[in-house]
Amino acid sequence: MPRVLPWVLVCACVLGTAGAWWWAQGARDAAAGTPASTTVTVGEAPIPAAMPTRRIEEPSRSALAFDSRREFETAPDLFVYAQQLALQARAGDADAWWMLSRVHDYCAGFASNPAGYARDTRAIAALDVSSAATMAAARERVSARCARFVPEDGLSSRSVREARLQAAKGGSLAAEAALLADGEPLSEAPGYRSELVARVSASGDPQAFLALSRAMGLTASGAESELGDVSGTWLSEVAWQIAACRLGLDCRPQGNLMTAYCAHGGICSRDPSLDFPAFVLDAGVPRQGVENLNEMVDSLLSRRRAIQ
Repeated sequence: MPRVLPWVLVCACVLGTAGAWWWAQGARDAAAGTPASTTVTVGEAPIPAAMPTRRIEEPSRSALAFDSRREFETAPDLFVYAQQLALQARAGDADAWWMLSRVHDYCAGFASNPAGYARDTRAIAALDVSSAATMAAARERVSARCARFVPEDGLSSRSVREARLQAAKGGSLAAEAALLADGEPLSEAPGYRSELVARVSASGDPQAFLALSRAMGLTASGAESELGDVSGTWLSEVAWQIAACRLGLDCRPQGNLMTAYCAHGGICSRDPSLDFPAFVLDAGVPRQGVENLNEMVDSLLSRRRAIQ
């Protein structure tokens, strides 16, 4: 879930379902003593709890015709998309696990309480503030794509962590970066964090850049010698995100990134025609910081070219 950056005010009413579900789920798990990783049995083989098990329809396309990353941006029904991911994840596809974690992250606020999510969306739409209509529209996009998920599917912070761990152990660089950003790195070995940053920088993987960005902002302050010069400030975090856009991440006005920022974090553009980089420059970066931001983005991209 995108982090709320300090340059935008967050609409408090969104916490009803877009944020509170996350911490409430974690608190319920802790209170019940639920282990961080559980399995359920389908057929003869035990599979991780993060794997969807409830079937509505069998995906009709072959695995060869299935581009998991592109489908995440375009699939109108993310439940069916998650079923296809499950087939690939069960076969050992680490990137399918990573994308499954993204589906859980994207849909969990809705799936934990569909009726409450719809009620909050209507309340937001009725607010007399400039971003209300944009936020309501973003939440409606989430509702439409996640419509067939229900609370019993168990989408939660725990299922996101579990899917990311499965992905990272299988070799997904984006999932490994996300775990670092979540404060649960795959390794605590000396030099691991700087080595991971170097691997992400060299990869040119836009999703790895996006996942790592959350670890390169203010939380990295004081660790610049380890994490590199594009780290330690909120502008550094944005630079990694814009670099991801330039590398091919879908940053369109109504793409997943902009939708998630608006629907889950209350960070909505006043101009719905702006893509993510344009929105950042329009709403978030002071004029004197634009040159600095562009230099950081260029540095990240030139560093990748130099490594190659």
